[in-house]
Amino acid sequence: MAKTIMVVDDSISIRQVVGIALRQAGYEVLEACDGRDALAKLTGQKVNLIISDVNMPNLDGIGFVRELKNCPAYKFTPVLMLTTESQEEKKEQGKAAGARAWMVKPFKPEALLAAVQKLTMA
Repeated sequence: MAKTIMVVDDSISIRQVVGIALRQAGYEVLEACDGRDALAKLTGQKVNLIISDVNMPNLDGIGFVRELKNCPAYKFTPVLMLTTESQEEKKEQGKAAGARAWMVKPFKPEALLAAVQKLTMA
């Protein structure tokens, strides 16, 4: 069965690029436009990985990860932050919230898929 990945980004073009790369690699993809939208769409179904931007309206990526980790169904779901943010302070905030990995945009689809494969091995 295909693994499911949620892509959370307020940029439609980023969601499309990431979604295409993931679908071509055989993953099922769910999309959300910000943290609040993502939480609304996570209704207990199995999600193997979440890829989230940091800077989004309504609920930013770090706030989203904090809230996600409070949901028993998603407490152990790995999160990859895919963002333009590269400062150590932001990375530390992400890690403290529960993010497992950090990738800076622009990114190479091959690098993203390698990280996805590593994070969904469990």
